Amino acid sequence: MSGREVDTWDVVVIGGGSAGENAADYAIHGSDRTAVIVESELVGGECSYWACMPSKALLRPVEVLDTARHLGGLSTRIHARGLDVKAVLARRDSFTSHLDDSGQVKWATGAGIDVIRGAGRLRGVKAVEVTTGEGLTRTLHARHAVVVATGSSASLPPVPGLAEALPWTSRDVTNLHQVPRRVAILGGGVVACEAATWLLGLGVQELTVIDVGDRVLARAEPFAGEMVRASLEALGARVLTGTTVTSVSRASAKDNGIGHINGGAVTLHLGRRRTVVVDELVVAAGRTSNSTDLGLETVGLADAVAQSHGSIRTNDRLQVEGVSGSWLYAVGDINGRALLTHMGKYQARIAGAVIAARADGKRATGKELRDRASGRVVPSVTFTSPEVASVGLTESAARDVGIDVETVEVDLASVAGASLLHDDYSGRAKLVIDRARDTLVGATFVGAGTAELIHSATVAIIGGVTVADLWHAVPSYPTVSEVWLRLLEARRRAARG
Repeated sequence: MSGREVDTWDVVVIGGGSAGENAADYAIHGSDRTAVIVESELVGGECSYWACMPSKALLRPVEVLDTARHLGGLSTRIHARGLDVKAVLARRDSFTSHLDDSGQVKWATGAGIDVIRGAGRLRGVKAVEVTTGEGLTRTLHARHAVVVATGSSASLPPVPGLAEALPWTSRDVTNLHQVPRRVAILGGGVVACEAATWLLGLGVQELTVIDVGDRVLARAEPFAGEMVRASLEALGARVLTGTTVTSVSRASAKDNGIGHINGGAVTLHLGRRRTVVVDELVVAAGRTSNSTDLGLETVGLADAVAQSHGSIRTNDRLQVEGVSGSWLYAVGDINGRALLTHMGKYQARIAGAVIAARADGKRATGKELRDRASGRVVPSVTFTSPEVASVGLTESAARDVGIDVETVEVDLASVAGASLLHDDYSGRAKLVIDRARDTLVGATFVGAGTAELIHSATVAIIGGVTVADLWHAVPSYPTVSEVWLRLLEARRRAARG
């Protein structure tokens, strides 16, 4: 390719992660429409190589070993040395295809989606400019729609010396090649708690979690964070909440590549002459939308995106607000609605279906063509030990939006199916109920095996199923799902005084 090239597709997608792939696929599937994905890194995106897949590949062996150590008949047979770290990392690499995206590219082309390598940016109505790694430029035009699916990146807080210390981010800790002896994690959210879990399982000897907030997993029900903190501390971690890092320094900082220790010892200054000294620092303190250098000014969006802290705001059809003609869409982390892979894919399916309907000359109407979940019905699982599975609103959040709330909680250890999974089972379940409508608005389950419970709660909330009707959704015995019956019984007992 030389000079400037101009090409036309029906749909142009900037960003080849899972959200971008789904948007392109749904927009053209079963038709003669064409689509192209523009990607500057790996097709498949953050989830496939640096987030969901490698993190869960690291967590699963830790979970299985923990379960085996708490099952009579197995616990006495488990070797005290723990995991085979080399084998665990090799298995992780198999799930990330050794950071080779040729399989994802093959899927895309097989689905009729072209792939162009390079950095994409908007250049006016239905136009995308692509700059390749060689510095060459070409302009792509869309007949129907452009979809922005550029995701988000790990944020570095403005702590003096932090950036210069070259800390690990989520990409490094999921793709680690060396297991440091001493690690500090800055942050107390999902990424921080999951990373702490697998680092301890892989053999980190001294692990410190430092969070400025007063509890870990601050967005979850308080008991969830309390149980995860207790578990981490029981495994040997030190958890410092309500703690601010005032500065960071590192001896001989050097970028040795993703997942490799980047220099000498790192010193974190916590104030009052307190310090923490580690071999590597992991920053898990939130994410920032990838909206810089996207050409937003060419479509009149620069000011609006700056005001929304980098997010591209959309309506419920995922069409970008403030752009006339309904040709521009934004899906996944970039729109700030719900920064989770499954939610980005959900939004992408809607956007792709809306694009397809409009391209066929149809009205984009119907429940399946509107985002109804990204606001108050977002399912999430934190794969710690114990797992934390939740959907909808916490009790506090529900009260904040004016819902007349009723709650019910039970100890999951009272459920036969749970006790069969894990000796000395520890867990808890909570429902948040809209008293006026007798429907669920939130649910949280903490304990081994609870990740698979959350979809039933999601269905109940999105479907507006009344609690009275839930009595007739009979759980199988003996399974962890029997907790639903225990929750309903607890509510009935409370009502009778």
